[in-house]
Amino acid sequence: MTLDLSPRARLGLAAAALVLVAGVIGYGAASLGQREAPVPAAENGRKVLYWYDPMVPSQHFDKPGKSPFMDMQLVPRYADEAAGAAGMAIDPSRVQRLGVRLATAETGTLANTLTATGTIDFNQRDVAVVQARSGGFVSRVYARAPGDVIGAGAPLADLLVPEWAGAQNEYLALRRTGDPALARAGRQRLALLGMPAGTIAAVERSGRPHNVVTVSSPSGGVIKTLGVRAGMSLAAGQTLAEINGLGTVWLNAAVPEALAGRLRPGQSVGATLAAFPGERFAGRVSAILPDVQAETRTFTVRIELPNRGGRLRPGMFASVDFGSDGRSALLVPSEAVIRTGTRTLVMLALPGGRYQPAEVRTGAEGGGRTEILAGLAPGEKVVASGQFLIDSEASLAGIAARPIAGAAPAAPAQPGGYETVGRIDRIEGGSITLSHQPVPALQWPAMTMTFRLADPALARGFKAGDRVRFRFDQAREGPTVRSLAREGGR
Repeated sequence: MTLDLSPRARLGLAAAALVLVAGVIGYGAASLGQREAPVPAAENGRKVLYWYDPMVPSQHFDKPGKSPFMDMQLVPRYADEAAGAAGMAIDPSRVQRLGVRLATAETGTLANTLTATGTIDFNQRDVAVVQARSGGFVSRVYARAPGDVIGAGAPLADLLVPEWAGAQNEYLALRRTGDPALARAGRQRLALLGMPAGTIAAVERSGRPHNVVTVSSPSGGVIKTLGVRAGMSLAAGQTLAEINGLGTVWLNAAVPEALAGRLRPGQSVGATLAAFPGERFAGRVSAILPDVQAETRTFTVRIELPNRGGRLRPGMFASVDFGSDGRSALLVPSEAVIRTGTRTLVMLALPGGRYQPAEVRTGAEGGGRTEILAGLAPGEKVVASGQFLIDSEASLAGIAARPIAGAAPAAPAQPGGYETVGRIDRIEGGSITLSHQPVPALQWPAMTMTFRLADPALARGFKAGDRVRFRFDQAREGPTVRSLAREGGR
């Protein structure tokens, strides 16, 4: 059937068709827009609480995008990361890429062995000095030279002392008088002139003067210096020779200054020398010298060793073993310890793939393991490889380190008050923003929040980044900080 429509009717029908088509297109676009619109509150099936810049973690944003502080994308904070669980969650695949390796804090025997190296030296306490007691002349020498090893009583030189000849003749004349008092006075004069007792006895036995005296070594050892030659004149008190004994020697060992507290005088040690393989020489620490070598940061430990047969010679190289106490201690691998300069940390591996830094106090180190004095319990797991990367991420995320006192030290300080630790994010007039640890008494998880300051002067001397212990109460105006004390920072 054909309708004969006027031009005006046809124009109306065309306009209606256009309206219908526009409506259909608008509906489709609206439906498509509804299907493609992002849902900012969820991502990968996990609820997003807010977005933040890792460099400024205290500032929160309600939608993703680029950070206004740095040229980087904002990072989401998920609800399951702030549900009261301590630490920071890291995806297992990422942990594997970082090469994270775990170790368990366990009680064991610390290999507290201390060894050092040193050199043999003369015992400077065993030195004899030979001097001329009166002026005279050297009439004979006995072919000695510096470095010679001689025994006790070995002759060094014959000296002619003219002064002694006249004094001896007077003494003999006094003896012939038969007066004992005069004889004693004459003998005493000989002794005061420095005449050896053996020479005086020889004069008494022979009845004639002995003006030539033989100078001998008072002890055995090595001649360090020899200042006597045939024909030379001598003055009273002039040094003829120095003899260093060899019955004992010193072993001077260089020990790192960090180990100074582990040594004491009188301690028994053992030494081995390349010259005598398989043989161990026992000695004792005779002195710990007070000065430290600035170049090597070592101090000298003086060890006295018996030298039977004179086999130990000055200049020989030796290895020293100061022994080991083998005591029991809580140990972790030394590579797991992070020393920041202000405190010492380890990275705890918590259940559920979470990680948290923990402050510890360390003791001695030996055999690749470090003693933990406080801050860890036996059985806790720490990160032994890759911990520096995880610690950097924890710092950027504002994760507070567990203090030595415990994981959650929050407790009521007084009726109506609560105490915990945290890190200052911002101070503004009468308020302070803190990233604090959980408060179990209030069932608060670890979070970042702003508190009122009971007195703005409480924040004087503090700055953003400081780690503090603070007490607050639930005042009508909101949570109010009543006291603030520095806890130490990382």
